[in-house]
Amino acid sequence: MDYKASGVDIDAGNETVRRIRALARSTFTPGVISDIGSFGGLFQLEQGRFREPVLVSSADGVGTKLKLAFLTNRHNTVGIDLVNHCVNDILVQGAEPLFFLDYLATGRLSPDVAQQIIDGIASACRDNGCALLGGETAEMPGFYNDGEYDLAGFIVGAVDRKSLINGRAIAVGDVLVGVPSSGLHTNGYSLARKIVFDQLKLQVDSRVPELGRSVGDALLEPHRSYLGMIRPLLDGGRIKAMAHITGGGITDNLPRVLPHGTAAVVDASAWEVPPLFRWLQRGGGVPVEDMMRTFNMGIGLIIVTTRDGSEPLIEELAARGGRDARVIGEVVPGEPPSVSYANL
Repeated sequence: MDYKASGVDIDAGNETVRRIRALARSTFTPGVISDIGSFGGLFQLEQGRFREPVLVSSADGVGTKLKLAFLTNRHNTVGIDLVNHCVNDILVQGAEPLFFLDYLATGRLSPDVAQQIIDGIASACRDNGCALLGGETAEMPGFYNDGEYDLAGFIVGAVDRKSLINGRAIAVGDVLVGVPSSGLHTNGYSLARKIVFDQLKLQVDSRVPELGRSVGDALLEPHRSYLGMIRPLLDGGRIKAMAHITGGGITDNLPRVLPHGTAAVVDASAWEVPPLFRWLQRGGGVPVEDMMRTFNMGIGLIIVTTRDGSEPLIEELAARGGRDARVIGEVVPGEPPSVSYANL
């Protein structure tokens, strides 16, 4: 018996590395000083770019949205989800991404599937100006079902210490500006899949007239990156805090950036909840409170700013792709930091 007979194909691993090397190199920025295949990725901060640099890091996964990729045999979007989610997580503290690493684990490695996944990761890295510095591909026979894999990402960015966004300047009377999401992003898929496939008995290629597309297309819509529209707005102190609306929805994510002594009131009638969320709510008979705590409900990012500064900020967001951004609530006295809803 040899290693291949036990389920690990070293040749498939080498072929995967060969295929993705060019994809990774296409993301390299001037700070990259190593190549794919090194034991560690090397990155040098550009001198003069940051006066007092603070590194900001994050790690995340795609969750059970991967199940949709398995069912549809479409693997090029989950890499986009992974990168954009991580980019947004460090963006809310004012950081710009420097480099990204991925971890792909599977039971039996398919170079074709791996290439699709890394193609999506590389595409999103290029769009965000972030170098794909390295990663790990693990073949683990007997650990994952055939045709399935797990995916995780790790990002490092930087921000000048004086430009850190930490929410400390938030004051009662500030307003909440909501920026639309592109769909479910990467959260709530365990509930969504249960509604769609167990409750409604649909298939991934089932077309839903209310959504104007198939179930698979609607649920695989990639996670949106907010870097392009937010980066030009970071200077000047107008943005007091930002919350990336991921697992836990607005209910659990917004309080993470509120200082003690404050709370938030969100007007649930201030924006039109996209049809996908309404359809899922009806299909599963989900209580509205659970919807707000499970899904982003059409708001992927919340910015805290002054009331006077909100309209100019919204106009600039619209000019940079943030169309339909709007005031959705305000900061009020409260302890501990929490969210309550009006017109829910």
